[in-house]
Amino acid sequence: MKQLLQYIKCDTYRWNICADLKVITLLLGLQLGYTKFPCFLCEWDSRDKAHHYVERIWPARKILEPGHKNIKHHSLVESLRILLPPLHIKLDLMKNFVKAMDHNGTAFLYL
Repeated sequence: MKQLLQYIKCDTYRWNICADLKVITLLLGLQLGYTKFPCFLCEWDSRDKAHHYVERIWPARKILEPGHKNIKHHSLVESLRILLPPLHIKLDLMKNFVKAMDHNGTAFLYL
């Protein structure tokens, strides 16, 4: 991935990157797979099931240095140059909305 970014001269042209969330995770140096802190924006704890859908605000990631909260490698791009893919955001919001709904309510039964 590093060579690909060098060949297209991503740093020279200061391009923004809009990619799949797994590619963004790879570019930012996060550990792939099921991890405790999978989000590159915040320190959401994927194993803290008791606080999912209850806690709304998770602390933002301040640093992306190897060895700290599932960061394996140095970042290949600046996190400010990453654009989130709108389709993934929309699908994840709808999935979380349906999960948080009352499963016995009329709105859920309508869906």
